[in-house]
Amino acid sequence: MEFIDILLYPGFDELDAVGPYEVLESAGFDVRLVAASETVTASHGMTVVTDGDLRPAPSLDCLVVPGGRWNDRSTAGAWSEYENGRIPRVVAEYASRRVTVASVCTGAMLLAEAGVLDGRPATTHHTARDDLAAYDVDLTTDRVVDDGDVLTAGGVTAGIDLALRLVERERGPQARQSVQRTLEYGEWDTNK
Repeated sequence: MEFIDILLYPGFDELDAVGPYEVLESAGFDVRLVAASETVTASHGMTVVTDGDLRPAPSLDCLVVPGGRWNDRSTAGAWSEYENGRIPRVVAEYASRRVTVASVCTGAMLLAEAGVLDGRPATTHHTARDDLAAYDVDLTTDRVVDDGDVLTAGGVTAGIDLALRLVERERGPQARQSVQRTLEYGEWDTNK
């Protein structure tokens, strides 16, 4: 695994995307922020200039989907993207190309709507667990669930754990420990 896209949309949660971005970039992955537009405004007002559009690059290995603004049913955020179906369609297209798909927080709802969590273990933010349970998933309360080509992470900061899991899985425990030391991120159990 070398090339990772983080899919942004209006109202995404900043830490859901920026935390994994920093971890993965620090580990030497080629990470892009992709969206349907050149700039995207996140849930707390941060505006991000993206690196590319939503078309899967031929060499892409992994797609990370952040959450944000699910519970308030905002006109911008995961709920809005779930309702209009655009992001779930994009996620389904990536998954059909055998790209590893990962979510942070309520980004799991977008993966569920895309059908990529069907019959798999998954987690999401604690406030969206009932919503995720309505799908054909084996709902867990783990911070990170790694089911091979699909990974999910619980609440906002669990995105850092998810990215560290990818680092360890692809580059080994020493690489993960090195990134943890660089970021001064506390001890982390890779089995949870």
